[in-house]
Amino acid sequence: MPLPFPSLSHGAIAFGFFNIEIDMLLLQQLFFFADRFCSVVVERHRGAGPDLLLPGWRIHDPAAVGNVNLAIRGVDLGGFIGQTYRRFPFPREPEGFKQKPDGHQNRAWAEAAIRRFGAPEDFRVRADAAAGTIAVAEYVFDPATFADLVDYVDRGGYPRWEREVRPAYVEAMMTALHPPSRSPANC
Repeated sequence: MPLPFPSLSHGAIAFGFFNIEIDMLLLQQLFFFADRFCSVVVERHRGAGPDLLLPGWRIHDPAAVGNVNLAIRGVDLGGFIGQTYRRFPFPREPEGFKQKPDGHQNRAWAEAAIRRFGAPEDFRVRADAAAGTIAVAEYVFDPATFADLVDYVDRGGYPRWEREVRPAYVEAMMTALHPPSRSPANC
């Protein structure tokens, strides 16, 4: 479930997984797959240039985005999010509400579905060292909040990863950000 995060440019914005069966994230009306987000984070950490591209889709019309809370309850299945819940309904049992680490298996469906509602776009991810900011498209964050976005993905958002099993792309991101220490016993 997406959560509100403070941005420097737009106030509180929604970011996160919006359905447990697919590995797609939303940032307001921007949508992209989690592995691509993780790759950009790793490239940024490794010192790639100030601008990176995050491929995804933009849905301009809020009605075409849909409403997560109403879709979860099955009340409004309109827009992309509603179509996602029509295909992958909210689990009947609360213990089934866990982000699936194999959500990539439903990627082909998600790509076909979002094309009916939005347009493909490469979002510019820009780090501005002088300003101390990181922007994803038009959304600007301070480094602490951007780190919170990364932590959200690492946890599997809310409700967390099923069985606490992270996809390989999340493990790779976290290893790149926090490499295992080399103790004398490991040398």
